[in-house]
Amino acid sequence: MKKSLKFIMTSALLAMSLGFLASCAQESTSIKIGSIGPLSGAVAVYGTEAKDAAVLAVEEINAAGGINGLQIELIAEDDEGDPAKTVSAFKKLTVQDKCKIILGSLTSGCTKAITEQSKATKVIQMAPAATAPNITMDDSGNTNPWVFRACFIDPFQGTVGAKFAIENLGCKNAAILYDVGNDYSVGLMENFVATFEAAGGKVTKESYATGEKDFNAQITKIKNVNPDVVYLPDYYATVALIAKQLRAQGIDTPLIGADGWDGLKANAGDEVTNGFYSNHYAADSTTPVVKNFVASFEKKFGRQPTAFAALSYDSIYMLKDAIEKSGTKDVEKDISKIRDILEANEGDYVTGHLTFDTKHNPVKSAVMIEMIKNEDGSLGEKYAATVQP
Repeated sequence: MKKSLKFIMTSALLAMSLGFLASCAQESTSIKIGSIGPLSGAVAVYGTEAKDAAVLAVEEINAAGGINGLQIELIAEDDEGDPAKTVSAFKKLTVQDKCKIILGSLTSGCTKAITEQSKATKVIQMAPAATAPNITMDDSGNTNPWVFRACFIDPFQGTVGAKFAIENLGCKNAAILYDVGNDYSVGLMENFVATFEAAGGKVTKESYATGEKDFNAQITKIKNVNPDVVYLPDYYATVALIAKQLRAQGIDTPLIGADGWDGLKANAGDEVTNGFYSNHYAADSTTPVVKNFVASFEKKFGRQPTAFAALSYDSIYMLKDAIEKSGTKDVEKDISKIRDILEANEGDYVTGHLTFDTKHNPVKSAVMIEMIKNEDGSLGEKYAATVQP
């Protein structure tokens, strides 16, 4: 009887041990990457583009054998462009799903909402498109060791827009209409003004509140100074509204913006022609890496990828390169090693040759995209110029 009991207990312990080992083996068959972005709401086009591109990158990597023999598992959450929901998504992905790598979010406010949590929990956070300067900095002003981004920052974009207006368009008298309550819009405005005025140009500034729909009062003031260019540092939906009202008041001068314009092609009309915006890549580039990405994206999703897609795609591949170089099969155990390798990353991606500076911001060039009218009457885009950092 005693022997039978001992045998039963031993067998039970052995079964439990085997079950535990099997569980561990099962957990190590994939690398979990959590994705957070606005899949619904006012800027859903950004989140949809980013998610679709991430899905494409993951499928490509998995089809080629994965990373160090492991498949990537992408788990996507919708934050609706709301920072509070970004926090909730982060908690779900890191606590419930056990993700040690987060892709997102897309807008600067949502991205910043989780950077301190990333630092506290030692989770690598790769922000594809959050351009506000403080994203990769902690509350003390130091580089956050766990946060990276694939996009260049607002100061660079503001400078690029001003340089293009002066050097390529020959402008000397600029007007700016910006959202006083939006850090993205304010940051671009400030750096455009600094660069434009440093070159001897004159700038007239008018502002509006977030969510405003009628800009005619501000536009009347802008019309009175007869600008030769108007800078519109906001997202595509607001830019489309402003552009219509500018043109309705007879202001036909060139319009310039930044990467928030990405999405105008599907959400605006002739009012944005003679418009230019700084962006992270040009879909009509002839470089092999861009051509391959655009062809693959179009084949899978039936549309041309925006810069948000390109940045998200690059983000996945940068993470893949770092994990691969680490040689790990246990991302959680080796997350600090992966972080160190990512920090020293250098490579050629869809959005250009990339390295990180000491603040985890990418060092790469920007392109200017021109909004044009296609032969069939639809709105289109084409490469206009490259501006080096």
